[in-house]
Amino acid sequence: MWPKPSNTAPLIVCNRRCWFVLLGFLALLLIGCTTATQSEQPIELIFWHGVNPPPNRLVLQRLVDRFNARHPQIHVQALYIGQPDQQLPKILAAVVGNAAPDLLWYNPTITGQFVDLGALRPLDDWWQASPYREQVSPALIPTMRYGDHYWSIPFATNNLGIFYRPSLFAAAGIKTLPTTWGELEQVSQTLKAQGITPLLLALGQGEFAVFTWLPFFWSAGGRLGNTPETAHIDTPPAIATLDFWQRLRQEGLAVLSAPERGYELDQFIRGEVAMQITGPWTLAQLQQSGIDFGVLPMPALQTPATALGGENLFVFRSTPQREQAALEFLDYVLSEEFQTAWALGTGYLPVNERVRANDRYQAFVARQPALRIFLDQMAAARARPNFRGYARFSQTLGRAIESVLLGKSTPKAAVETAEQRWQLMRPR
Repeated sequence: MWPKPSNTAPLIVCNRRCWFVLLGFLALLLIGCTTATQSEQPIELIFWHGVNPPPNRLVLQRLVDRFNARHPQIHVQALYIGQPDQQLPKILAAVVGNAAPDLLWYNPTITGQFVDLGALRPLDDWWQASPYREQVSPALIPTMRYGDHYWSIPFATNNLGIFYRPSLFAAAGIKTLPTTWGELEQVSQTLKAQGITPLLLALGQGEFAVFTWLPFFWSAGGRLGNTPETAHIDTPPAIATLDFWQRLRQEGLAVLSAPERGYELDQFIRGEVAMQITGPWTLAQLQQSGIDFGVLPMPALQTPATALGGENLFVFRSTPQREQAALEFLDYVLSEEFQTAWALGTGYLPVNERVRANDRYQAFVARQPALRIFLDQMAAARARPNFRGYARFSQTLGRAIESVLLGKSTPKAAVETAEQRWQLMRPR
């Protein structure tokens, strides 16, 4: 006898259907959880910089850590990639290879090169809405612009002076500080007569050597054009400045730094030289060294002049989300909080004018009289031009300076050769 048909088959079918429904629901739930988890992951921003000396990097990292703690949806990774002259090949290679960082700390004179490569996010919309438009020092606004757009913000600013060792001046019997080229030469002769090496000059074809040379050039009546067509190297003020530096070398009044290392202070700290051209960013390092030091305004020939320094912060093109996160970091950098902490920790001059008036910074300046020299010199500070091809112009000028300092060329021949090179390579 055949068994009765089982009525369990439909139940099995039903169970399978239920399992499929249940599995589908679980899959959707997992996808939703994964999406939620992914959306909660912070946006990672890569920030390349060349902040130096090392103590200043620690200050920067603490400030970046503070930003990250307050912005859990954003994580900025600050990476030191070498001094600006060393950075440029890495940056250009990264841009061409579509591997640029999100944020870059660099001299604003590079702006034109990045714009030509289409690498930067313009900041016009962000800047127009920024609450910091009225707080940033007006002298720094030109460093933000190239053509008709804003491309960067000032991170911090400075200018150049001559740091000196009062103990070495006293040992040589020097009581009057030099204010002119002639007085600088005379003081250097006095130091040399006492067996003290007077001055260290930056050697190299890179931007730092040019940066320290320009105050003398401007004080001799020099002018740098604002376009490739109006920028020239073969000028009487350039020859006069090179003559002066050459004389300092030939008379044993100046020694040279290691190539492209003119920013290092080791010889000054060890007392091997009595003077060095540098800026307020070195204050923290000098204080930690425990040595005695003072600051002289840049000596003048025709008129007082110094070079406006500091770096700007650029945002590279990426995605709307990453760019928006980078803009939040820009807000933080311009804030009174960041600029105060950065100035107090490093000696850089703040770009936010409210900081210069606040009680904490005023008390800091009172304890650091050297800062007053740099603050007062801002009225005579000149910015390097921001024209297309400036990097090549600067390197060509740097080669001329180096050839004279190394005794390979006369000032006149050096500027003639440099001018010919520049006219061949300048953008048209």
